[in-house]
Amino acid sequence: MKKRIIVLFLLFSSIGFSQTKGMFSYDPLVNLENFDKSKVYWGYFLGFNSYGFKIDYKSLQYEDVKVENTTGFNVGLVGDLRLHEYINLRFEPGLYYTQRNLRFPNLIREIDAYREVKSTYIHFPLLLKFSALRTGNVRPYLTAGVSRTLNLGSNSNSTDDNFQQRFRVKSWTSNYELGFGVDLYFEYFKFSPSIRGVFGLEDELIRDNDPLSPWTTNIESMKTRAILINFTFH
Repeated sequence: MKKRIIVLFLLFSSIGFSQTKGMFSYDPLVNLENFDKSKVYWGYFLGFNSYGFKIDYKSLQYEDVKVENTTGFNVGLVGDLRLHEYINLRFEPGLYYTQRNLRFPNLIREIDAYREVKSTYIHFPLLLKFSALRTGNVRPYLTAGVSRTLNLGSNSNSTDDNFQQRFRVKSWTSNYELGFGVDLYFEYFKFSPSIRGVFGLEDELIRDNDPLSPWTTNIESMKTRAILINFTFH
C-alpha cells in the first residue's frame, strides 16, 4: 500500500512537471517572480494517505496483530507565514479519511480475528518549511514540525470493547512530521506536490475492560505511522 501511495505521488508530480514547459530551460520565463516575497499567503490541498500503527509488545514470542493499510483521502487549508527568505512557518489544518484493518492471527473465529478501524481525523500540523534557492520556476523544500490530531471515530467514550466487536483508541494524539516537496510556479498559481511522514509520540490504544483480553493484553504501545501525499495550490 505504501508503494501505491508513492506511485500516486510520482504520477501526479510528473503531470505537474509535464505542464511546466520551459521550467528547466537555460533561460526560462519566470512566473510569479514576487510571489514568495509576500509576508502571508493562503492555499488549499488535496491528497492521499496511508495510515498504519507501530505496535510494541510486552512479550516478543509472537506477533499478536497484523496491520493492513488502505488508501485514504485528504483535504484542507494552508496558511503560510514568511519568516526568512528561506524559512516559512506553515499551518495546514485538514480532514483525513482513512481505514486500517487489524488481524489477530492467534484467534480462530473470523468475528474475533478481524477489526476494521475507520478513522476521520482533524489534523493540526505546525510546520517549518526550509526552501532551497529558486531555480527558474522550481524550488524544492523540506518540512519538519509537530501536530495534534483529533480522531472523530475513536470510540473512546464507548463502554463496549473487543468482546462486543468494538476496537477503541484515544481521541487526541501528538506527532512529529518530516517531509519534502517542490514548488512549481505557473503563470497564475503555484503548485506544490509533497510527501510527509507522520510519527505518533503517544500510545493510542484503550485496553479492553478484561485485563486478560486476547486483543490488548500483550500490547505495550500502539502509535500512529502514516504517509501523507498532498497537492497544494496557492
